[in-house]
Amino acid sequence: MKLRGYFYILAFCLLLVSGFVFVENVDAFSWKTIVIEAVIVLMLIYLLFFYQKAVRPLQNISNGMDLLKEQDFSSRLRTVGQYEADRVVDIFNKMMEQLKNERIRLREQNEFLDLLIKASPMGVVVMNYDHEITEMNPSAVKLLGIEDVRTVTGKKIQSVKDNLRIDLSAIPLHETRVLNVHDGTVYKCSHESFIDHGFPRPFYLIESLTEEVRQAEKKAYEKVIRMISHEVNNTTAGITSTLDTIEQDLSEKEGTGDMQEAMRVCIERCYNMSRFITNFADVVKIPKARLSPANINERIEALMRFMEVMCNHRNIRLHFTPDKDMPELQLDTVLFDQVLLNIIKNSVESIGRDGDIYLTTDSATHSLTVADTGKGISKETERKLFSPFFSTKPSGQGIGLLFIREVLMQHNCLYSLRTYPDGLTRFVIQFSER
Repeated sequence: MKLRGYFYILAFCLLLVSGFVFVENVDAFSWKTIVIEAVIVLMLIYLLFFYQKAVRPLQNISNGMDLLKEQDFSSRLRTVGQYEADRVVDIFNKMMEQLKNERIRLREQNEFLDLLIKASPMGVVVMNYDHEITEMNPSAVKLLGIEDVRTVTGKKIQSVKDNLRIDLSAIPLHETRVLNVHDGTVYKCSHESFIDHGFPRPFYLIESLTEEVRQAEKKAYEKVIRMISHEVNNTTAGITSTLDTIEQDLSEKEGTGDMQEAMRVCIERCYNMSRFITNFADVVKIPKARLSPANINERIEALMRFMEVMCNHRNIRLHFTPDKDMPELQLDTVLFDQVLLNIIKNSVESIGRDGDIYLTTDSATHSLTVADTGKGISKETERKLFSPFFSTKPSGQGIGLLFIREVLMQHNCLYSLRTYPDGLTRFVIQFSER
């Protein structure tokens, strides 16, 4: 616009000068006046030619620069009828078309990646240059146990790790770790980075390995248990039969009381060994859950008397707060009753003497919580609780929690066992809503 304005001003000045010359010499018209007027006319013609050949192409290029500055890649420049200038216009228009197509391709690609990340079962947590959380996909929100994303957005992982189910803060950049959580779940977590505007931005990938690990564990311990059970039971059966025969023979002879007592001790030890192995075998033989509608409040009420018997002789008080709006749930009542009794038994053993156990149902979250005032669980122990045959008791077999895990998985339940800052250890079971 500036070049065109200068051209118009110059043309106007020439016309003005031409007018003054004509008016001044209107009475004394001479060849000098004719020459001056002719020169002015030629200058105007030259200016018009100059505009067509120089000013207009430059103006066209200036318009193109404005389009680039505004990133308007959908507009095009017109040809000006000049070969060199039209070549520049043609190249410019092709460049604009390419930029437009590239922008569309990148936009479509970004939209596809956004949809892919949102729909991915793998959790994605993206950080900014200062290692603060900027966004996370729905899977990450679920896996990390976050109720409101706004509570962690703009904060560093280290400052919110206590509010997350998975502690990502200990994973170095460009490394992958397999982490166990207090509910027995297993996650593969990676800490990587990508380049954004020339600088690295970190992000986390969270992949659930729980089902794969559990299936591998189950196949492994089922095979071992079956083999051990077969060998031990066959061996103890033979030994017990032989010892019974010897004991009967000794009973017919005098002065063999000590030998008979030794035989009975050996027989009892064989039976104990057989029962010990049978406990492991029972975990493998857990029947498939047969689900039917059941009222969990009624199930707990039905078991209260039996649970109180476990508690009373240790001066442990049992409190039940039912939610009357709790809907019916799909349960195998036989298996679930055994799960509940196992949980109460663990709470009683954790308390020892003089304590409280609180059972609460919640219709809003479809959950059952069993809280106790026991000695609590360390962070290190939390990660191992649902591992096969892990136990914190000196004489424990690690079967109780393994049985609970298998049954709750058949019920499609989410569950967790951990000690909270208020000092209570809570076993939370969240039931499927379907």
